[in-house]
Amino acid sequence: MTDLAARLAFSPAGFVNEFYPSFWWIPAGVLTAALAIKLPSIIRLWGDPMLRAVGGLLLLACAVFVFVAPSTIAWVNRITGIPNIAAPWVYSLLMAYCGSCLLLIIAWRNGLSDRSDATARAMRRVIVTYSGVIVSLWVLFALADGHVERLRDLDTYYATTPYLREMILLYLLAHTVATLITSWLIWNWVRTDGLDAWLRWGLKFLGVGYVVQVVFDAVKLTAVTARWTGADLDWLSTGVAPPVACLSAILIAVGFILPHAGQYLHDRWRVRLAHRELRPLYLLMRSVNGGGMPVVLRATPELRLIRRETFIRDVLLPLARHIDEERRGRSHRAALSLGLEPERAKAAAAALAIQDAVAVRHRAPADDGGPGHDTTDLLRDIGAVSRALRRPDVLLAVRARTRPAPAAGAAPEPGAAARTTPEDGRVA
Repeated sequence: MTDLAARLAFSPAGFVNEFYPSFWWIPAGVLTAALAIKLPSIIRLWGDPMLRAVGGLLLLACAVFVFVAPSTIAWVNRITGIPNIAAPWVYSLLMAYCGSCLLLIIAWRNGLSDRSDATARAMRRVIVTYSGVIVSLWVLFALADGHVERLRDLDTYYATTPYLREMILLYLLAHTVATLITSWLIWNWVRTDGLDAWLRWGLKFLGVGYVVQVVFDAVKLTAVTARWTGADLDWLSTGVAPPVACLSAILIAVGFILPHAGQYLHDRWRVRLAHRELRPLYLLMRSVNGGGMPVVLRATPELRLIRRETFIRDVLLPLARHIDEERRGRSHRAALSLGLEPERAKAAAAALAIQDAVAVRHRAPADDGGPGHDTTDLLRDIGAVSRALRRPDVLLAVRARTRPAPAAGAAPEPGAAARTTPEDGRVA
């Protein structure tokens, strides 16, 4: 136990070797989680070929890590009765993943509408090349003599065996070429102007992930080449390559998820923020209407926002007949004189006008008010008006500058008692 603890503490390669049988399930789990996160969007937008391609790519990547686990390798060898047949199977999955990455990046970057000859030729070359590599892998395996089953170190154990040597070198070189080309395409794309922020960050994660894959290939090739020269660097293949592959899988999974998930979360946050910003004006309109909206269980954030906006506009439309446009104009000029920006000054004047209209409506509920006004701007800018209600100090300053000094014993102006609290804009 003491020797094991020392080995785990001072040798990273030893640590990986101790947990090698279960190590490969980490990236498989990460990629499965990424696929599960994207699956609802893929099902909902099944007609989008890009989403289907991303889902297929994540599925291929997950399959690679599932079948490279020693327990799965042993199971495949056992059910087929052919030692090491799991090797060309895993390498074939890896080549299919490489080709799919190139095809996806080409289509993603150029757009599905691009039917140019250059794009079509590039896609055909990818398909023909990696299909040929997969066929070659199986031919080389069939010609080789690899009867000793190797669950962990097949790459280095058979590095000098005829035909298996060529098979191993072929898959490593093909993977390296695909990784370098994909990385080059991604980093060129990152430097393109006008990209969405979430897409740019997703591409950066993908770019780093593929650079890490280049490190994986370099480590594997170094270990195999060392065998050719009589040296023993097998620990690079079994102790260093697995964590590098795991890190690459995590970065690539994040890169594929981030553009869609990030935009989804950003849009959801904006909806919730817009719903919250409307609370002061909603509470003010509820005081006019005498009640709020009925609660709808399991309503989506988008539906709650639409219902709140509809409620505010439905109450505000008849209330607009009580708005004093002359007073609103004076409030606007007063807000500008206080140094407010034009949009904020307009919103503050509208908020004060609505407060005054509410006060008038409370005093004379049966009064229909004056002639109708053009409420287009008012109904459109409810978000800005609601934000203005969150600043009672500003509204008080504008009202003080707008209202003339009252004569002794004079009745208070309409809306003088209507005040908003800093928290939610409730009428005091």
